[in-house]
Amino acid sequence: MSRISVRGLAVASATAVTAVGSVVGVASGSVAQNNDAEPTAADTTLLADLPAGQQAQVQTASLTQQADTAAIAADASAKKDAEEAARKAAAHTAIQKKAAAEQAAAKAAKEAKDRAETKAAAASRDDVRDASSFPVQTSYTIAQIQAMARQIVPAGQFQCFSNIVDHESSWNYRATNASSGAYGLVQALPASKMATAGADWQTNPATQIKWGLNYMNVRYGSPCDAWSYWQANGNY
Repeated sequence: MSRISVRGLAVASATAVTAVGSVVGVASGSVAQNNDAEPTAADTTLLADLPAGQQAQVQTASLTQQADTAAIAADASAKKDAEEAARKAAAHTAIQKKAAAEQAAAKAAKEAKDRAETKAAAASRDDVRDASSFPVQTSYTIAQIQAMARQIVPAGQFQCFSNIVDHESSWNYRATNASSGAYGLVQALPASKMATAGADWQTNPATQIKWGLNYMNVRYGSPCDAWSYWQANGNY
């Protein structure tokens, strides 16, 4: 066996140091040193100088210490890896939750919009049905036509609707544009498009109002949106 210094091995274990110290003391005839004192260069005993049993104790103590050190390092590494894995998993979960929340919000917004549009369409259809109850006359005054419009057009949209009609026909349900052929209160072009609201579109202001309101809702979203467009462009 090679002559390995006991100092490098025995210091790793208190038990080994005690054993080595005892051996050294016996061999030299000196008094046993305090276990807490680190052996000096003069006290260094070579492993080969120890009895076989003591050599085994020193080697075992050293190997045990090395194993304990390796185990502690492995535990620390495993703990660090576990913490990193937990952090990544938490971040991934947070991203998934955020994406799910955004999808849910978008879906809810779309459903709300669809419900609003459905409600608006239903209200518009109800207005059309209500408008058909106006009695047919051979002629109508501006006041009568405006009264019809107030009953057909939603209150919050009436002023915008009125602004457009003021500019387009001055509330004359027989107004005709000589150059384009546009006709009626809202100056439909071609005029025959108003037939979708009623066959009497040429003589019944209520039919023209129904058609005009539906046109503004479908094309612009509302009479007020149509009025905003009119102000910017001079037409709608």
